[in-house]
Order: sequence, then C-alpha cells, then structure tokens
Amino acid sequence: MQLVLAALAFAALIATPVLAQEAPVVSDEAVAQILADRIDRDGQGVGIAAAVIENGTPRFFNHGTFAKDGDTPVSEATLFEAGSLAKVFTNLLVAQLVLDGKMVLDAPVTDYLPEGTKIPAFEGKTITLFDLATHSSGLPSVPPELAFADPANPYKHYNAELLYGFLAAYPLPRAPGTEYEYSNIGATLLGEAVSHVSGLPYGELVQKRILDPLGMTDTMLVVPDALADRFATGHDTEGQPVSHWDFEVFAPAGGWRSTAADLAKFAAAVSDQTETPLKDAVALMLKETRPAGSPNMTIGLAWIVLDHEGASIVWHNGMTGGFNAFLGFDPASGRAAVVLANAATATGIEDIGFHLIDATAPLAPQPKPREAITLDPAVLENYIGTYELGPEFSIAVTAEGPRLFIQASGQDRLEAFAETETDFFLRVVDAQISFELGADGKATDLVLHQNGQSTAGSKQ
Repeated sequence: MQLVLAALAFAALIATPVLAQEAPVVSDEAVAQILADRIDRDGQGVGIAAAVIENGTPRFFNHGTFAKDGDTPVSEATLFEAGSLAKVFTNLLVAQLVLDGKMVLDAPVTDYLPEGTKIPAFEGKTITLFDLATHSSGLPSVPPELAFADPANPYKHYNAELLYGFLAAYPLPRAPGTEYEYSNIGATLLGEAVSHVSGLPYGELVQKRILDPLGMTDTMLVVPDALADRFATGHDTEGQPVSHWDFEVFAPAGGWRSTAADLAKFAAAVSDQTETPLKDAVALMLKETRPAGSPNMTIGLAWIVLDHEGASIVWHNGMTGGFNAFLGFDPASGRAAVVLANAATATGIEDIGFHLIDATAPLAPQPKPREAITLDPAVLENYIGTYELGPEFSIAVTAEGPRLFIQASGQDRLEAFAETETDFFLRVVDAQISFELGADGKATDLVLHQNGQSTAGSKQ
C-alpha cells in the first residue's frame, strides 16, 4: 500500500503476458528452480512461499528464509503480510451482502454509512459501491497527510475520525465512474459500509463470512505473540529488514496477514475447485467490469481480469513496506496460484504467479545493475509533459531541480534516475523510460520498457 504498493500496482497492471488458449502446467522441478533463481541468482528476495492449486489440491513450493542472513526457512505455514489482497476479502463481503438483499451496487455508498456521513460528490453525481469496488470513485489512493506519516508504519495511527474528516473536505476532481484511479481510500470506505450494514466490526465479519466457512485458521489482522515465531521479517528494496505494518481504519484495504496454506484454501474456493458457500458471491464479483487503466485489463469487484486472445487470468496483488503477495486463477482451467514474499523487490513476484497459472506467461528478466548520473535541470525541462500510451493509460513527467519524476495513470509519483541523457530507470520496479527528441531538443515521445515489452506514447 501507499507509495511502494502503488508502484507495484503500476508495474503489475501494465504487464500483458501472452496467454495460451490451453494453459500448460509448470513442472514441480521448474517451480522450485524459478524460486531459487529469483532469490539466489537474481538477488530479488529473501523468502518466497508459493502454491499451485489444481482439482482442489495445493502443491507447495518454498525457498529462502524468514530473514536476511537467517537460517529459518519459509514454508507454507509462514505468516506474511498480504497487503491489498485484503481488497478481495472486502469486496467479497460486499457481494455477499448484495446477494442477501442488504446492498445494491449502484446505490450511493452514503446509503450504507451512518446518517449524516459526508462523502464528496461531483456536480450532484454521488459515489456508488460499484465506483468504489472498481477504483473509479475519483478518490485518491491515500489522504495526502499520510505523506507525513512514519514511513516505517504509515497506517498505524490513521483512524476513522481522520478518514471522515478528509472525505468531508475533499473535492472530487471528476464524476465518479468515469476514470480508473487505484484507491486505498475507496476499499477502506467499502469496509466501513459492510461493517455498518452488518452491525459487526470488519474483522469479525471477514472471520464469520469468509475465514470460518473455508477453515482458514491462519489468516488474521493481528499476529498474536504465540504466533510471532511464524511471522516472517519484511525487507525493503535494498534487502534491509523493515517494520511490520499495523492497520487501523485502513485494514479493509491492506491489513490481513496469512500463509500460503491458508490462501491456497481461498484460491481453491474462488476458482471453483471446491464446493463452498462463496460461489455465487465470487461470480457476482466478476459479473460486470470496467476498464482498469491498462490495455487488456478490466476490473470487477476488486478482481483484476487480464484478457488476451480468448484467455484470461483473474488476479490481485498486494504490497506493504516489506512484503509482496499474489493470488490468481484461470477461470477456464480452474488452476490457481498463490505467491508470498517477505521482500519488496524491483522484479516483484507477480510474473511468477502468472507463470504458475499459465506457463506461457513470461517471467521477468534478470535485473541488471544500473548507475545513475546527474543531469542539468535545463535538460530535464525538455521532458516535462504528459505522454499518452493508450486509451486508459498515460504517464505525466515532472521535474524538480536535477530530479525527474513520472506518474502513471491512477498511481503515485515515482522518481526516475538518469542513465544517459535520454534514458532513465526506476528503482522500486524493474522498468525504464527513454525519450525521443525533436529537432529543438524537446521530447516528442516517451517509451516505457518493462517485462520485455516497449510501449511508446506521444507527448500531448
């Protein structure tokens, strides 16, 4: 969540792996090698726990350790922060309450909040549950004051009073339902709504309606002292240990901790491999979708759908300060995958998740060491502007002195570091930007290089 999570969401959402009509299976030996290569060869991670689920039965694969330079191996019983996988739980509750007749997706969210709650509108158009679920409410990712929070644990002290104070004063920049913008605030507001409608605290509601029916005994908002020795240490992009994140009101957007074994139960249920009471609610989550800000991507109730040549993968990812998570499935084959990592890395683990579901989905290339140079601010001025890379995807380029920044559609701003006068790279994700110049030395086009693909966009 926050900056690092948004950066990863940006990396994952623009990935468009080529999917085969019949998704081939990755062998157990190949899975084990992929995890070993990612950590030992590429230096991209500390510990990874993964599961491939077929016919309701998981196969578990683990590599690495609880902590850098430690010797305790991770396993399917290791607890990881799951980050924005929480959004799937939250939206599944919404779907259940809709089927119960207690919520209507097209109704204003204010119908399901305490009377008098002030939620922004745009020229009389109100935010609906579906707007929140599809990240098209017009609300930003996080309140701007979180930029001044402790980066080691940014959500710990942000409570409901602060959230509703922000919402009461925030002017929506556009009509709800018109544009995709990833919003942790939106998911949090859904959590507030389902809690108010049900009369139960959010955590109890997830426990009662999702975790207990599936026998998920190792998924929790707070790890008790008795389980602390199973809770992996998180690591940042430099491989350094970081604090666990604690959540208050933002728990519905990113607060759950879980294991590969527990999430494999959830994956089996949502991919219809096992008979559960969640089946109709999961179907409703995918019944209607909207564009998700990137080619071949749409979004339903939290679930992101990657479509290509008649095939699709339904998925979501998550990231906190030191953890990365992925859960997805192929609706046609039913095959599902879970990947959990205790490090936030440039490569990420989303590509592994896609590859475990469909072996034709490419793995990210091995990252190459890059060194930054300093450019004259006058040079950077030539690159400022907005570049359109697709109907729903653009990149805004800004500069502050000798520093260049990019901001993808619906995401937070990231710093780009110069490698040459026209070539730049990002550190939080494995992506590069290059500029094409006109005769006057000013940029006319931008090219995004990521996951083996190059996507060009013209300056607007």
